[in-house]
Amino acid sequence: MKVTISNLYEDLSTRIQGLKEDKSSVLQSRSVVEDALDRDEPMYGINTGFGALANKRVDGKQLKQLQRNLVLSHSVGVGDLIPKDISRLMLQLKIHALGLGNSGISEETFDRLIYFSEHDLIPAMPEKGSVGASGDLAPLAHMSLPLLGYGLFWNEDGTDTIAAEKVLNEHDLDSIDLQPKDGLSLINGTQLMGAYGAYVLEKSLSLMKAADLIAAMSLEALQGSIKPFDERIHEIRPHNGQQEVSKNVRELLVDSEILESHRNCGKVQDPYCLRCVPQVHGASRDGLDYSAQTIETELNSVTDNPLVFENGDIISGGNFHGQPLALALDHAKIALAEFASISERRTYLLLEGHDGLPELLMEETGINSGFMIPQYTSASLVSENKVLCHPSSVDSIPTSLGQEDHVSMGSISALKLLEVFQNVEQVLGIELFTAAQALDFRKPLRPGKGVEIAHEFVRDAIPHATTDHYFKDDINKAVELLQDNSMVQKVEKELNSLC
Repeated sequence: MKVTISNLYEDLSTRIQGLKEDKSSVLQSRSVVEDALDRDEPMYGINTGFGALANKRVDGKQLKQLQRNLVLSHSVGVGDLIPKDISRLMLQLKIHALGLGNSGISEETFDRLIYFSEHDLIPAMPEKGSVGASGDLAPLAHMSLPLLGYGLFWNEDGTDTIAAEKVLNEHDLDSIDLQPKDGLSLINGTQLMGAYGAYVLEKSLSLMKAADLIAAMSLEALQGSIKPFDERIHEIRPHNGQQEVSKNVRELLVDSEILESHRNCGKVQDPYCLRCVPQVHGASRDGLDYSAQTIETELNSVTDNPLVFENGDIISGGNFHGQPLALALDHAKIALAEFASISERRTYLLLEGHDGLPELLMEETGINSGFMIPQYTSASLVSENKVLCHPSSVDSIPTSLGQEDHVSMGSISALKLLEVFQNVEQVLGIELFTAAQALDFRKPLRPGKGVEIAHEFVRDAIPHATTDHYFKDDINKAVELLQDNSMVQKVEKELNSLC
């Protein structure tokens, strides 16, 4: 079964349930490891040391201790904890990867991971410490600590942590003695990078539609032209994203009285932040599509080391290297940031007093600053994104005494991707309630059907502003509308589904 970005959570839930019922692939790969151990052949990380110590043979009586030491020694993460939702994804993705049958993990360890997932026992992991080389070693080691009775679990609502020993006792569980290969199978892999990428890209599917909807609101409020969205323009530059965005905007503006009111106004061109929405939003869509395809491939891959094959071969390779993800995550950061960059320009344009709109979108300014300061916040976040979008994947620093002499830094790309995404949500939220304020001044003329639905949605949550007030509440409410996706869903229910 393939795990997809568009159906991420349901796919993973179904996959894990299936693995609980049918572990044949796990058991088969484990038998290969045990047969190899009986032959007493040198096998990396199974009866040898790790990394720079790969040439050190380990006595058979010490193989379990070798795996235990591996997890303990690699649990050196620092910094804030990975959010519980992403930690849960990491655990689920690790189970899915082990279940593909090329890892050789023991049945007891695999069953315990499934138990953790089923009972929402989510290990808490520090976010920093991985260089994306042999996968995400430090974070995954912290994920594995509770198997040994160490480390932390998240509490139920993800606001605090609980000692793993206490949670295991509450569930009447003993700690596990890791078997040969178990530790390697647990900590080698790209599950941090994959989880962050999947988490953000799944949410981006709805955010892209919201960005088009918000842009259409600003276009209406600014009495922008519909001509740049003419289908013929985009047929002769047929990038998929560009065509999808132009189609969305045309759909959202159907039956617009505002458009009709200025159809023959004589204005030749709008600024790029209005006129080039299909080209800019579309390019970002195409970029995110590339990133999503790469992440999906990774979610359905085996990325530990060494790898176990049905014919009995155990081969050491480099599937754990995070370079494919590092590039895709950096690409996703840049693509997302552009939604915020052009959104902030539209917000600024709404404040300038064009075509009958009051400056700063309030009738009485001077005593009131109006919508001036929320735009400052947008400008700040857009500027911050410029720094966050510097590609981490162009960096490398050797580790493991030079054995790991080229690393991907994909974990750093992953952490920054989430920050960029959260900044983009805030910037689009600010444009959303700013555009709604501007649309109020176009009454009694009605905008297009899709824009009107969105405008009413905003007004149900955020009232029209006549004086300065606590704008932070407005920002929070606007971002909540984006996060729960209800506004886009309502528009799609009333109109055709958006691309």
